[in-house]
Amino acid sequence: MSRILVIDDQKSIRNTLKDILEYEKHEVVLAENGPEGLEKFTAEKYDVVLLDIKMPEMDGMEVLDKMMETASDIPVIMISGHGNIDTAVEAIKKGAYDFIEKPLDLNRLLVTIRNGLDKKDLVNETKVLRRKVSKTYDMVGESTPMQQVKEMIEKVAPTDARVLITGQNGTGKELVARWLHEKSNRAGQPFIEVNCAAIPSELIESELFGHEKGAFTSAHKQRKGKFEQANGGTIFLDEIGDMSLAAQAKVLRALQENVISRVGSDKDIKVDVRILAATNKNLQDEIKESRFREDLYHRLSVIIIKVPSLNERIDDIPLLTEHFNQLICQELGVQSKTFEESAVKALQQINWTGNIREFRNVIERLIILCNGIITGEDVKTYAMPLA
Repeated sequence: MSRILVIDDQKSIRNTLKDILEYEKHEVVLAENGPEGLEKFTAEKYDVVLLDIKMPEMDGMEVLDKMMETASDIPVIMISGHGNIDTAVEAIKKGAYDFIEKPLDLNRLLVTIRNGLDKKDLVNETKVLRRKVSKTYDMVGESTPMQQVKEMIEKVAPTDARVLITGQNGTGKELVARWLHEKSNRAGQPFIEVNCAAIPSELIESELFGHEKGAFTSAHKQRKGKFEQANGGTIFLDEIGDMSLAAQAKVLRALQENVISRVGSDKDIKVDVRILAATNKNLQDEIKESRFREDLYHRLSVIIIKVPSLNERIDDIPLLTEHFNQLICQELGVQSKTFEESAVKALQQINWTGNIREFRNVIERLIILCNGIITGEDVKTYAMPLA
């Protein structure tokens, strides 16, 4: 049942709206003027507001301004018998959801209320999803190595400097890349991730730079590549050490000249992209073995951020345990578990070769298989690697 606040100085209109909306299974609260309406609006929660414009003491526009200051996500539908196009435009600019003239078309009013409720639901769902995403990408840890990484991100993110992120598999290199983007001036633009190790070498150029129709057998239509998709934003080249030499040459040109060309085309396309790259390989060794271009390495490594392994930051395990405990239990829809101190100490004694990725899997396993309180013995039983 939705709660609707009706603010109108005409008693007959208030009562008519109350009868109609209650028949439609809504809960209706009435106010006969602006001050009373604002008092009720701030005292309780509502899903939609119907607000008359012409009222004594305080008109609807002034009431709307004050409502937008406190709860701009609640749909406010303006109603007036003295309205015109200018009034409607002004109301919408101030934040009103819609404007309906008196005498009210009840069918239109009900449709507008339903659409307003749908919009409010979408806004709420978006907020929930954003909270979930922000928790998923939290950078958890207060150890010295993690503080150094966070400080580096704070310094580097606002610039357009290219960053090479190094570290073992599962340490969270993608997380560092996402935070560099989120804290940059490009945060509102696309963040495009490319896993260079997952794309066959013969397709990597098409994936990165796009292709024209007919460029090769399966190219049935023109396709934009990742660089064009990331225009104005950030492209993250994960596992760049696995990129073919031919693709490396094209990436180098994109870095040098800020232009790309699609496969099967000689036309240059200007792009404005910040490049972040990551690898678990030693690129210096790859250069010696002629598997990675030295000039590309120097272009990419303006800033190098080394992400510490979990074994180098075991002081963060208590924080990580609680973080994943809350996150995973929320995903599973179960009450969060309690990890005894002995369990946390046992987790700190494990050799985490798979780093954060392995650690998260172990916490999820413990949550699923153990009772409400997880002990050190539980960790030894379910978390230790099999002999």
